[in-house]
Amino acid sequence: MSTHTPDAILLGLDVGTTNVKAVAIDPSGNQLALASRPQAIAYPRPGWAEHDPEAVWTLACEVLRDAIGQIANSSRIVGIAVTSMGEAGVTLDRDGQPTGPLIAWFDRRTGQQVARFSAQADDRRLHAITGSPMQPILTAAKLMWLQDNDPVAWNRTERFLNVSAWIAHRLGADPAQDMSLASRTGLFELSTRRWHPELLAAANLRENHFGSLSEGGTRIGSVSRFGSEATGLPIGAAIGMAGHDHVVGAFAAGAIGRGDAADSIGTAEGLLVALDAPIADPAICETGITQGAHVAPGRYYALGAVYSAGASIAWAQRAIGSNRPVSDLIAEAGHIPAGSYGVMFVPHLQLAMLPHLDLEARGAFIGLSTDTKTAATFRAVLEGLAFEGRIAWDLIARFAELDRITDVRVLGGTAQSDLLVAIKASVANAQHHVLQLEQATAVGAAMLAGMAAGVYRDADDAVTQVHTQSRVIEPGPADEIATYETMYSTVYRNLYGALRPLSHSLTRLFPIESSGHA
Repeated sequence: MSTHTPDAILLGLDVGTTNVKAVAIDPSGNQLALASRPQAIAYPRPGWAEHDPEAVWTLACEVLRDAIGQIANSSRIVGIAVTSMGEAGVTLDRDGQPTGPLIAWFDRRTGQQVARFSAQADDRRLHAITGSPMQPILTAAKLMWLQDNDPVAWNRTERFLNVSAWIAHRLGADPAQDMSLASRTGLFELSTRRWHPELLAAANLRENHFGSLSEGGTRIGSVSRFGSEATGLPIGAAIGMAGHDHVVGAFAAGAIGRGDAADSIGTAEGLLVALDAPIADPAICETGITQGAHVAPGRYYALGAVYSAGASIAWAQRAIGSNRPVSDLIAEAGHIPAGSYGVMFVPHLQLAMLPHLDLEARGAFIGLSTDTKTAATFRAVLEGLAFEGRIAWDLIARFAELDRITDVRVLGGTAQSDLLVAIKASVANAQHHVLQLEQATAVGAAMLAGMAAGVYRDADDAVTQVHTQSRVIEPGPADEIATYETMYSTVYRNLYGALRPLSHSLTRLFPIESSGHA
């Protein structure tokens, strides 16, 4: 298996939107240390969200020190890899110092830049090249905004590194760009796995603005003296290439073979199916399904996203649950029958990704009456998330020419709600395996570190050697499955189309960017 002894230790760092986490594992995946601290987010204007780059670096160092402090002999650490949120990164000057803010992945300030970029490459062509339509969250739009709005800082900018690569670079790695995060720039060509010259030109960018393209698990450097002093990592430990957090989590779940499905449920939800080649059918560009390069070298994925998954539950807790504990709301919702007495919820609280990308979509309830109680309304929120996920599975299976998705690996903190997962299992009529991985994304990064350090031969070996346990949640009884199938096929699938013109009218009256954070 390994060029190292079984007592080797692997570290994974997950730099997320709301938390930074580090996990240490042995080659079999047993957790040896865990540390986590909350991430700060600033909202300088409505629709804007930023992190302070230096604060992110400092927090990453603190979390690594916390984790390493739990290990008796840190010299056993042979590798580290860093995974991070999608789309976000840091612009750097020639000395490697940040030249601007770290714009959060979900920031919405880039509307003008999206329009300008789309005028040069329409969505159909862009989707055919990159696997995704242009969206305000993509990296290209962020970099165009910086060019337009802070030209002095941009003139000092020599390089952009996504958060994953930037932290790795500070630890001692070469400047490198992971392909799964390159897939979230709007500039990366899936078929060639290279930057696309015309798209770079449309964004006024060059290849040398980015680090060298690397596959997941590639060794991109070693921990330097500076990195060691900042974190406690041993000098010379391998630094591996990791990437997009949703994809790295799916890797930890073992979703790397064609048709393997993983559902990563957090603030946002990623519904991923692994592929051995990109879907070529041009009609996929009319859906909200995106594609990208997997962190497993040479492989791909198709992804459906619910941007307001955990966020819908948090919103429901505040808005309809009077800030009562979510566990209490879930317990009460568990006594409500399937279908929530006809109440249904559309979880488009930020935007719609499915069945089409729609930046002006709005969330909605239908079926309310004077008899509707909090428990039914809350259960309807959970069912709405399950229906939205079913759209993703159906679309991906159809376009990838797969049989119906019948087996899903589930990960993420929100997945610990058995009621939500049970509803998902019944709505999709698919067995759901809830992975007993407290921090699956960080574990996936540690596995990629193991590939870089030679602990695992390749991605398949890593998935085989890391033992993950799961509990199986089966679909409910036949009458529950039938109820959900009828609701999905006759009502939910039609809701987006029925609500679209109304949502757009509301957005023209009350722009989403001006809604603030009340």
